[in-house]
Amino acid sequence: MTGLDFSPASLSLAQDLAGRVGADVDFVESDVYDAVETLGRTDFDLVFTGIGALCWLPNIRRWAEVVARLLRPGGRLFLREGHPILWALSEPREDGLLVVEYPYFEREEPLVWDQNSTYVQTDARLSATVTHEWNHGLGEIVTALQCAGLTLTALVEHDSVPYEAFPGSMERLDNGEWQLIKARWRLPLSYTLQAGKPA
Repeated sequence: MTGLDFSPASLSLAQDLAGRVGADVDFVESDVYDAVETLGRTDFDLVFTGIGALCWLPNIRRWAEVVARLLRPGGRLFLREGHPILWALSEPREDGLLVVEYPYFEREEPLVWDQNSTYVQTDARLSATVTHEWNHGLGEIVTALQCAGLTLTALVEHDSVPYEAFPGSMERLDNGEWQLIKARWRLPLSYTLQAGKPA
């Protein structure tokens, strides 16, 4: 198994966690767009991308091309991600109304945030507070993967997400996921996608 991230601090923590659970993982520091060159391999059985990864990427087509290059023929991608409509919403109003405030589709210009806190519960104060994020519409993601030569095999939208995206407006389920308290049928919060590279 190989883990890839551009952050040496994150890789160090991941290496420590893998050691504690006895997992044999090679961790590699790289920008995702340089993954093929850095890893020197194009024969992976599976590429997994988890929630909160795609928002840091300015170009979804470049990401899809990297995924396709990393996979061996017959290999597959499994993606679990926050839904693009979730990323386009502002915090719920006091009356519970959800408002689309931010871009749904990919734009060249990022959303720029300057916050000294994070979604991770911690008392630590952040020293690097400015982030740049990009949203990518669901159709843009699917089309990017198809243009890279992958075949979509599954796409499921979910009304839950594994963190409290809107504090005070969500309830935790028995399975650890979070769901809107009021009218949860209003929108998807996450999705899973699978795609394969033809053999």
